[in-house]
Amino acid sequence: MLLRVGQTAALALCAWLPGYAQVNLETPNAAPQVPRQVAMPVPSPGARGTPSTPEAPSTTAMPGNQNPFLGGISTGVATDTVLPLSLADAVARGLKYNLGLFLGEQGTREAQAARLYARSGLLPTLTTNTSDYGQQLNLKALGFQGFPGIRPIVGPFNVFDTRAYLSQTVFNLSSLRTYRAGNESLNAARYSYLDARDIVVLSVAGLYLQAVAGRARIDSAEAQYRTAKALYDRAVNMKAAGVVAGIDVLRAQVQMQAQQQLVIYYRNEFEKNKLALERAVGIPVGQPVELTDTMDYTPPPPLSLTEALALAYQNRSDYKSQMASVRAGELQRAAAVAERYPSVSFNGNYGDIGPRPWNSHGTFLATGTVTIPIFQAGRVRADILNADARLEEAKARLADLRNLIEQQVRAALLDLNAAGAQVKVAQEAVGLAQQQLRQSEDRFAAGVATSVEVVQSQEAVATADENYIASLYAYNIAKAALARAVGGAERTYFLFLKGTK
Repeated sequence: MLLRVGQTAALALCAWLPGYAQVNLETPNAAPQVPRQVAMPVPSPGARGTPSTPEAPSTTAMPGNQNPFLGGISTGVATDTVLPLSLADAVARGLKYNLGLFLGEQGTREAQAARLYARSGLLPTLTTNTSDYGQQLNLKALGFQGFPGIRPIVGPFNVFDTRAYLSQTVFNLSSLRTYRAGNESLNAARYSYLDARDIVVLSVAGLYLQAVAGRARIDSAEAQYRTAKALYDRAVNMKAAGVVAGIDVLRAQVQMQAQQQLVIYYRNEFEKNKLALERAVGIPVGQPVELTDTMDYTPPPPLSLTEALALAYQNRSDYKSQMASVRAGELQRAAAVAERYPSVSFNGNYGDIGPRPWNSHGTFLATGTVTIPIFQAGRVRADILNADARLEEAKARLADLRNLIEQQVRAALLDLNAAGAQVKVAQEAVGLAQQQLRQSEDRFAAGVATSVEVVQSQEAVATADENYIASLYAYNIAKAALARAVGGAERTYFLFLKGTK
């Protein structure tokens, strides 16, 4: 069971990596479904010699259906110098160059543009117009069939006119409430952007931990290979001395080659995991990277369920975004209702008009207008129904999100406690398996056991090592998920993962 802990933890992590859609005024935190991210495949304990087939989708998604939080904007040019990359460095780069965060920023700008557009309806508009034209009129064409002493053809004559036009909404309650709704929608978009930053922290940390776990698997596989080679060399010497049969040499050689295959496999997977990490944080393709942090067992600060829930409702940006969406929906509905109310506007102009610029005179026009809706053929009622439907949808999403937050906090604490217990069990199992291997090697060297017992002991050590790596990876992922669950992961992730600020 412990061998699947790493994959299970990665599947839990992918639940925190929603797809990203650009924010708009109607649904500022909308997000489509996206491909899942999983841990690299782990060979089953019964077939340590051959890498098993992955049971879950790869982190590589097809273009057009990819998770933007696994992408990044590459910066700079690759060099031959090895770039040291710590977890903190990776997260910092992700917060600058991750594709999902860049798209989130553009969504905030779109919401800001919509707010400015709504505000423009409340501010005065001032334009100018200057014209100079010549004209000749035919009075007969205008219905004048002739007057004594008046020629039917008038002109040609010249008209020069330069004028400024002012338009101002004096009172329009619907426009005012629409503008306030735009403010709340902009707040929702900004909170969504902050939430996207937390998702970047979690996704980059997950990719980094996945790569570090892959490096630990390489170290374990190389250690197993050295042990298997030592057994093979000893079997060859013992056969030459007539102590063991040739089958023991063949069995040891098969085990050694199986471990060598695993070393090759894990090295390849580690390099692919690094590529995924480098892409998410914007490192140029081909740049050599060295991961400097290790995957250690460090308990996070103690946190009760009550404290975690209180922090989550206080800090979660997605929760704040949805609350702002509800407020925006309430104002949009109020704006629709206010379409039934009268509005007051002012229009005026002032300018010079005459035959020529030097022969002109100032004129003006000032108009105050009161518009009273009387019959609008159901348009206002339709707007109210539409706004009310969106408001109820936003309220339902808020209620569901509150339940989801509590579920995520509880699940993160459960995963953390379970993974911590599994790490302790796996640590003990590693020690016991190593003792078993030493005793079996001593028995084989003494001639009281065959190489079968030693190979089985090697398998036990390999399984115990894999269980420990998988459980430690799951434990660190659970800590990162808990940091995300309580909110403010950008500030607290390192405290949760490393146990220090």
